[in-house]
Amino acid sequence: MTEKSVDVVGVDLGIKTLATLSTGEVFDGALSYKKLESKLSRLQYLNRHKTKFSNNWKKAQLKIARLHKKVADIRKDTLHKLTTYLAKNHNPPPSPPGRGARGVGEDLNVSGMMANHKLAKAVADMGFYEFRRQLEYKCQLLGSELIIVDRWFPSSKTCSNCGTVKESLLLSERIFNCEHCNFSCDCSATLARTRLECSVKFSYGGQFAPQR
Repeated sequence: MTEKSVDVVGVDLGIKTLATLSTGEVFDGALSYKKLESKLSRLQYLNRHKTKFSNNWKKAQLKIARLHKKVADIRKDTLHKLTTYLAKNHNPPPSPPGRGARGVGEDLNVSGMMANHKLAKAVADMGFYEFRRQLEYKCQLLGSELIIVDRWFPSSKTCSNCGTVKESLLLSERIFNCEHCNFSCDCSATLARTRLECSVKFSYGGQFAPQR
């Protein structure tokens, strides 16, 4: 079991930034596809005019395959660094017997997001599914505990300061303002902190009931 150095942390995944932690740390995504998309499109366009299975066509196909591999490798490397950091460096305050370090994430409907043509490319470029897969096995390997908050839990509308739930919150609103306690914070940071609070209350038999 790896000794952890920081308290339990809440994580909010996003499209503009890969992950925002309840500690205030922000991790940018690799955006490897976005950065290499024009080069990939150019190669694919030029290859359309080549005779199929000719030597030039095969060379072009090899270049395209190598570029696809480069995109995937950059994305996977970024995810490995982040998930390793999360699994190795977080330790909870005194908790019930049998619990190790904890990380709190969200149960994203990735397949549903991929069905939205406006979000699909950005979601695929971030690699949400791969992020969770890596984090799950690394937490198990390094003696940490991963708690997944239910996708229907209103974490985006819940104030991380007082726990008040807003009636509505537009997607365009990037700053969370609580009318009850006048608390103001970036929406991603609020989400991460709410999930952190959710984890602590869950551990001590509180009101929140995250999916595990």
